[in-house]
Amino acid sequence: MNIKQKLIGLGLAFSMAAGPLYAAETKDDLIARDIALAARQYSTLLENIEGKQGFPRTMEDGEISMVSTRDWTSGFFPGALWYLAEATGDAKWRTAAARYTANTASAKFDKSTHDIGFILNCGYGNGLRLDEYGAGGIAYRDALLAGATTLVTRFNPKVGSIQSWNLRPDQDWKFPVIVDNMMNLELLMWAARTSGDSYYRDVAIAHADTTLRNHFRPDGSSYHVVDYDPVDGKVRSRVTHQGHADSSAWARGQAWGLYGYSMMYRETRKPEYLAQANKIASFIINHPRLPADKVPYWDFDDPAIPQAPRDSSAAAIIASALLELSGFVEPPLAHRYIAMAEQQLRSLSSPAYLAAPGGNGGFLLMHATGHKPAGKEVDVPLNYGDYYFLEALLRFTALPRPTKSP
Repeated sequence: MNIKQKLIGLGLAFSMAAGPLYAAETKDDLIARDIALAARQYSTLLENIEGKQGFPRTMEDGEISMVSTRDWTSGFFPGALWYLAEATGDAKWRTAAARYTANTASAKFDKSTHDIGFILNCGYGNGLRLDEYGAGGIAYRDALLAGATTLVTRFNPKVGSIQSWNLRPDQDWKFPVIVDNMMNLELLMWAARTSGDSYYRDVAIAHADTTLRNHFRPDGSSYHVVDYDPVDGKVRSRVTHQGHADSSAWARGQAWGLYGYSMMYRETRKPEYLAQANKIASFIINHPRLPADKVPYWDFDDPAIPQAPRDSSAAAIIASALLELSGFVEPPLAHRYIAMAEQQLRSLSSPAYLAAPGGNGGFLLMHATGHKPAGKEVDVPLNYGDYYFLEALLRFTALPRPTKSP
């Protein structure tokens, strides 16, 4: 029975009175339950934001925080709607996804941000994937190509990277690059295939290679920010912005690296990318401060552990990445990655992290951490946590048998 049939059986309803056995329920039942709840929650979220401008990012102090297209998280809400359309087959979600995707269109010409991949690919990319030959197909393709063309304007060949944040007078940076930026390379790889112009691919590979050389420590963990000299390309500093300390392992940063190199191996089949993804996975899975439920603390090195906040968004990203990575490695390692991802998804699907029906403002996951050093978005829902949770559920649904790497 597939997920859509399961949802029909559930009637797109969710009842806590049934007392679901979170650890014992089958994979199919767990996924169907989560998607049914997601449909209910996002129906509530759509109602809660009706008439408001922008995109829901989080909920703090009982209020839903809305952001504009210029915010790096703006694409995750339309992306989550596309995933609901894919999971349920309900045209309601396709209509809502198309509406909110169209509202991110201005990002395709925004040269002030490195996060065009996040903003456009989550919405337009999933929309194109699900409706490539439909009415929106050509428009979606053109928007993505325009966004990729804009993104590569931030590439510096001396550094070999795409610049992340713009320079600010209160920071001693000249060309900052964050590990998060690996996530924007998927748009460039798609653009190279679609347009036939290898420059997009060349930029993506150069950025991934530069990050591989300079962002990672011997144990596989990553610095958050590497600052370069834009004239000669030399490293000026390795620091953090959202982690506990320059030398610490910020959990979501490790997740971005794992996901980014798994994706870049899929796109290039470069063995060094697979090796790095495996090294990051080993760092995370074997870390002595990874909790038993596999939902990491916001930073692996916070001295407040075990009282430190968790980051459910990092767990969702890791789970999704591990499910993809499992398809590129030998069966014993693949089984280990799948087991880890399943543990994370079962934890995230429990009442400890998954919202009760009608609660959490309509978001799915609780207990995410956005920017703890700044005191922002600590122990809240985050739209990207929901997005990667839904993606992981769909990847879990479609999981093939582990195969040998090419």
